[in-house]
Amino acid sequence: MKIYTRTGDRGQTSLFGGTRVSKHHIRIEVFGTIDELNAHLGLLRSMDILSLYQEILVQIQQDLFRIGSELALEPEKALLKNGKERLRISKIRTRQVEALEQWIDQMTQELPPLKNFIIPGGHPAVAECHIARTVCRRAERKATLLYEQTPFNDSLLQYLNRLSDLLFTLARIISSTHQVEEIPVIMIRE
Repeated sequence: MKIYTRTGDRGQTSLFGGTRVSKHHIRIEVFGTIDELNAHLGLLRSMDILSLYQEILVQIQQDLFRIGSELALEPEKALLKNGKERLRISKIRTRQVEALEQWIDQMTQELPPLKNFIIPGGHPAVAECHIARTVCRRAERKATLLYEQTPFNDSLLQYLNRLSDLLFTLARIISSTHQVEEIPVIMIRE
């Protein structure tokens, strides 16, 4: 398979199904941001974290590729003329959202209660978790904009929302594992 096609040299790209759109189209923005998030998770996975968390991140990265594929297909092009689905992938459903919730609950049990906002950082893996969390929130914001224009699988929005919560919790658990002090945000009234 050739890496370059030259078909995007004038600022256009193709969605699954063949529709040509500009590279700044909201649909491209959404799955491009999800691709960016996936790359950050790959970086996080290469850092000094427990193998259990690396395994969780691999599953999430697999899910993000499926989300990107779902979003790269306009809903009206989801079915072929013969009635079969254009994308033959397992789609994100409630069970993937519930898996994120279970991981969050398991990690939260190991942490002291959160009483304040905390300042990101203290360890490279913790900082990378927070960067990934903010990219996930941006992907969620862009996805909600697309959803308002062209509704799609609700589970994708739920997944992104829960994923940012998981990344926050993972940052806290990595802080705990590496004995990094969580610095609370102090807001002083004048």
